[in-house]
Amino acid sequence: MSTGGAPPLISVVSPIYLAEDLIDDLTDQVKASVSEITEDFEIVLVDDGSPDDSWRRIEKQCRSDYRVKGVQLSRNFGQHHALTAGLATATGDYVVVMDCDLQDHPRYIPQLYEEITGGYDLVLTRKRARAHGGARNWTGGVYSWIFNVLITDRRLRDHKGIGNYSILSRRVVDSFLSMNDRHRHYLGLIRWMGFNAGVIEIDHHERPKGSTSYTFRRLLREAMVGITSETERLLQLSVVGGFVFVGLAAVLAVTLVVLWATVGFLRGWTSLMVVNLLGIGLVLSSLGVAGIYLGNIFEQTKQRPLYLIREELNTRPSATETDDE
Repeated sequence: MSTGGAPPLISVVSPIYLAEDLIDDLTDQVKASVSEITEDFEIVLVDDGSPDDSWRRIEKQCRSDYRVKGVQLSRNFGQHHALTAGLATATGDYVVVMDCDLQDHPRYIPQLYEEITGGYDLVLTRKRARAHGGARNWTGGVYSWIFNVLITDRRLRDHKGIGNYSILSRRVVDSFLSMNDRHRHYLGLIRWMGFNAGVIEIDHHERPKGSTSYTFRRLLREAMVGITSETERLLQLSVVGGFVFVGLAAVLAVTLVVLWATVGFLRGWTSLMVVNLLGIGLVLSSLGVAGIYLGNIFEQTKQRPLYLIREELNTRPSATETDDE
C-alpha cells in the first residue's frame, strides 16, 4: 500500500484501561470491520495508566502492524483525557471513537461511515437496550433524569441510550481539541459544539472478558463532573433553597408568636432542633456545591496539561509507510 505520507481515511481511537484480555480481539475485530471500507486506516490505542499488562499487549499489536499506534500515558488521567490524547494522535479524515470493552461491537463502523458521508459532521449511536446489570441501568436512568433537569440548554441534555461510540469528521475533531476544559466530558463537549449530528441504533452486548473498572464511587465522580462541567444550575438551586428556608423561618416565627399570644405554646427543644438541623444541612450542602465549583476553577487555573505521554509507538511515519511499492 502506498500512502505517500497522506493521512489515512479512517482512524479508530480507543482508551484502554484494565483490558489486557480484550486488546487482541479488539484490534482484530476493528481491522475486519474497517477493511470493509478501506485498507487505509489506523487504530490508536491509548493506555490510560492501566496497572495490568495492557501496554505489553499494545506493544505486540504495534510490532505486528504499523497501522496500530500505541500511546501510553504517564498515569491514569481518566477516560475522557485518554480519549483526548487519542484524538490528538489520530490523523484520519474520519475518526471513530469507541470503548475497549467490546460491548459496542466494531461491526457498526461501516454503518457509521456510510451515515457520516451522507452529509453529517458526526454520527452518534443509541443503544436499544443496555446490557448492564439492573442496578447500574437504574442508577444510569436516575443520573440521566437529574442531568436533564439541571441542564437549561436543550442541546446539552442527555438522550437516553446515547454513548461514546461515534464517528467524527476532521473538522469536529479539530474543534474538540481546541477546547482546553480541564474537567471534560466527551458527549457534553460534542453536544455543546452544535455540529450537524446523525444517530444510528445499535445493540449493546455484555462484556466478553473481564469486569468493568467503573465502581459506584467512580461512576458518582463521573456524574458529578458531567453535571458541574456543563451547568451552574446547582449554585442557583442552592441560592433558591436559602431563600426558601428564610421564608419558612419567617413564617414559623410568626406562627410561634401567634400561638404564644393566643393559646400559649409549650416550651421545648424539638422544633428548635429540627429548624437548626435543617438550616445547618442547607448551609453545608450549599457550601459543598460552591466548593465543587471552586475546585473546578482551581484545577482549570493551574494550566497544567490535560495528560502526559510516557511512550508512543508507530505515531510517526516510518520508511514502510512512506515508500511506494
